[in-house]
Amino acid sequence: MKEGVLDILIYLFENYFDGELDEGDEPDRETLKQELEHAGFPSGEVERALCWLEDLAADPSRSGPAPTARAIRVFDALEQARLDTDCRGFLVHLEQVGILSPTQRELVIERLMALEGDEIDIEKLKWVVLMVLFSQPGQETAFSRMEDLVFDERPGAVH
Repeated sequence: MKEGVLDILIYLFENYFDGELDEGDEPDRETLKQELEHAGFPSGEVERALCWLEDLAADPSRSGPAPTARAIRVFDALEQARLDTDCRGFLVHLEQVGILSPTQRELVIERLMALEGDEIDIEKLKWVVLMVLFSQPGQETAFSRMEDLVFDERPGAVH
């Protein structure tokens, strides 16, 4: 089984972070690690996924001052290499339609870059955006709008 960090994060999101658990019922790190390894995920990838989640939950002010509304985002060479034109365009679109704030966009980019070896496409980008919005209080509307985009699997219009 060749599972990447994002596959583990999606598995966790679908099975543990669906909002049905009471705060006291949330499993601790070691329990999650054991359950993921028991489910067949490689130990090294499980560790990377749990570190990714811990970094997501870290203090958001660590990234410096928030971008202003008039700021223009310029992607550096590494970001351009990891995020193709479609992904970059989709991020800009999410910001323009009000799903992401400039600060959230930066957090999404940082979390995408932290995926290291995982190949990034629009579907993976959508999942990372969903996880970032889920991790932040007061983002229920944006989360709901993004959830519609993630789970909208209609290939075309139905007549």
